[in-house]
Amino acid sequence: MTDTDRDWRPFCDAWLATWTGNKPNALLGYYTADAYYSDPAYPAGLRGHDQLAPYFGKLLSRNPDWRWEAVEIMNTEKGFTLKWRATIPVGDKVLTLYGLDIVEIAGEKISRNEVYFDRVPWLEMMK
Repeated sequence: MTDTDRDWRPFCDAWLATWTGNKPNALLGYYTADAYYSDPAYPAGLRGHDQLAPYFGKLLSRNPDWRWEAVEIMNTEKGFTLKWRATIPVGDKVLTLYGLDIVEIAGEKISRNEVYFDRVPWLEMMK
């Protein structure tokens, strides 16, 4: 089976679950030691566990109750592109955001993860 034939849903569901509950080491376990990660806060990206661990630790500790779920998974030659929905508690409100991840896999772990979404609504709610 090639990656373009693979059912990535079980992987995505398990990986996305580690974004909830402030478990940065569990999340980091999905990434290769030299993984590249970028998101709107770090558009130039972070590389490797040494840079990812502190970022994931801070991000998850500030958002322990957010939830991520796969909306659509589109297979690629190196992994998948994921359309996701996030529900993020902000004070007494809950924000729903949609975004995309480009994910490349090497040896059953994420070697590249580029995250794209508009974070303006989230930042405005935090004011």
